[in-house]
Amino acid sequence: MAAGNSFEHCMKCTLCNDYCPVAKVNPSFPGPKALGPDGERYRLKDAAFYDAMARYCLNCKRCEVACPSDVKIADLILNAKLKYGGRHHVLRNAALSYTDFVGTLGTAFSPVANAAASMMFHRGPRYATRTFEKIYASQVKWEEQSKFAGTVAFFHGCYVNYNNPQLGLDMVKVLNSLGIGVKLLAKEQCCGIALISNGFVKQAERQARVNLDSIRECVKAGLPVLTTSTTCVFTIRDEYEHVLGLDVSDVRNSVMTATKYICSLLDGGARLNFRRNLPSLKIAYHVPCHLEKLGWAMYTVALLKMIPGVELTVLDSACCGVAGAYGFKGENRKISRDVGENLFKQIRELSPDIVVTDCETCRWQIEMNTEANVMHPLTLLASSIE
Repeated sequence: MAAGNSFEHCMKCTLCNDYCPVAKVNPSFPGPKALGPDGERYRLKDAAFYDAMARYCLNCKRCEVACPSDVKIADLILNAKLKYGGRHHVLRNAALSYTDFVGTLGTAFSPVANAAASMMFHRGPRYATRTFEKIYASQVKWEEQSKFAGTVAFFHGCYVNYNNPQLGLDMVKVLNSLGIGVKLLAKEQCCGIALISNGFVKQAERQARVNLDSIRECVKAGLPVLTTSTTCVFTIRDEYEHVLGLDVSDVRNSVMTATKYICSLLDGGARLNFRRNLPSLKIAYHVPCHLEKLGWAMYTVALLKMIPGVELTVLDSACCGVAGAYGFKGENRKISRDVGENLFKQIRELSPDIVVTDCETCRWQIEMNTEANVMHPLTLLASSIE
């Protein structure tokens, strides 16, 4: 794996421990230094040195952001969990991991699925009545999108397809306003991050290869591949290589968030036509962990600052605590909420009109633990332009 022997570069400075959100709320958690580079040295000698406390790692990558030596700390921990951690709660974890199967059922039986979700969660995940792919085929249509001067490919991900098709339509609206048409990949499956985190690595690799084949077709045609999900883009660009061992060097730089691409268009002279008399809005922005790791939060901040009447606060929130499927597991629920409490407290004290975040699971976590109105930056942007 790409994490390889990067542990040899560890200087034992413990910055990773200082930045770890789990170590701050769980005194029993050894921290990323002990579970990552230190633990790897022992695990290579004897698998019995594997520490089961690694299961509480969020894989948020904040330890890697902090590391001055570029040690792939979170990758070391994740690979150790996959290799030595074993399988637990297989049926439940499968339900959380096979998102295309569950999403297909969820949209087909959305009234029942949403009623069940309402009993389990305060707000949070809901299924749409139609998938984004079906809406695109009937309403957006490639025949119309191909008429624009430029074209991008859209890796829509599970959230847009099954939970929030409107977000996909919002992205199409913004790009169309800038003269860019949107096409879907020839074939797309879930990026596989939930499969990876729950130990279904072989299935994750199969889905990754399907996605990479479609992405390569687009890249060879000169098309950038955009996503609205920070987790999807991070998984394709980094986890496919670091965890699944797949070569993505030929497509990595062509896969990006829609916000990054839109900023590049605006830097090139394109202009957004904002509606007149927009209301003044107090906006709080939560930076998702994987976007922090990519270093791309500045693009979302730049777009939000362009909207007339916006009073923007970038929250000092660190991690929301949900980490995809992690926070939906009963045994992790308390840690998940404790990690996110600093974020929830800031939101309650600020009382913004809207909380904005680029990550779908961050949105669910905030909605489940506050009364805030949460949306994706592209949804806010789409509602602000003509």
